[in-house]
Amino acid sequence: MSAHVLVVDPDPFVRQLLELNLTRAGYDVGLCPDAESALAAIDGRVPDMLLLEWDLPGQSGEALIRRLHPQARTHAMTIIMVSARAGEHDKILALESGADDYLTKPFNPRELLARMQAVLRRRAPHVSIDAVQMAGLHLDPDTQRVVAGTRQVTLGPVEFRLLNFLMHHPERVHTRSQLLDKVWGRHAVLDERTVDAHVGRLRHALQPSGHQEHIETVRGTGYRFVAWHGAA
Repeated sequence: MSAHVLVVDPDPFVRQLLELNLTRAGYDVGLCPDAESALAAIDGRVPDMLLLEWDLPGQSGEALIRRLHPQARTHAMTIIMVSARAGEHDKILALESGADDYLTKPFNPRELLARMQAVLRRRAPHVSIDAVQMAGLHLDPDTQRVVAGTRQVTLGPVEFRLLNFLMHHPERVHTRSQLLDKVWGRHAVLDERTVDAHVGRLRHALQPSGHQEHIETVRGTGYRFVAWHGAA
């Protein structure tokens, strides 16, 4: 069954262009001009992917992501922001809000299709399937749960894979490019700053139990998981 992609863009020309290219590529395509119609469509059927413009009439695309991301029904839905906004701040904010990738307009349809394929491929984790317990954290890939003491930690699919990989390779320093390769997949077409955004989200989720301190930044290199906070 082909992946269902929902395009949310106020420009009818962009919607028509995306529908044509995505349909030719074998995707099942839905079209919406604004956030409210997108919410109605998602209520009826959660898409495999959302292609979303930032500047929408009424509620913005970024606000829509923040609205959808915390909900259990749409939490795992993949999102690519396809927007005329090209500022670095906008890209980082979109990724921090829950977008999986960001592409600026005008765009090459072939690049968009390549990014879509890379994001959809990353649904299958390339990390260990074994449970791991360390530093008071218990991570179980079978149940997709992380528990800190008696507190369950709610993580998105990318943050779960990131923590899974780091906990199975503790104390080792991993560069951003290595993390993109191991956590996102070899074919990922992403900026290395994407890693920083998802590490920030992982730390935020771990903050209530104090475990954010175990995700250390190694200046000029990357990140590592330390079993004991303050380890050299």
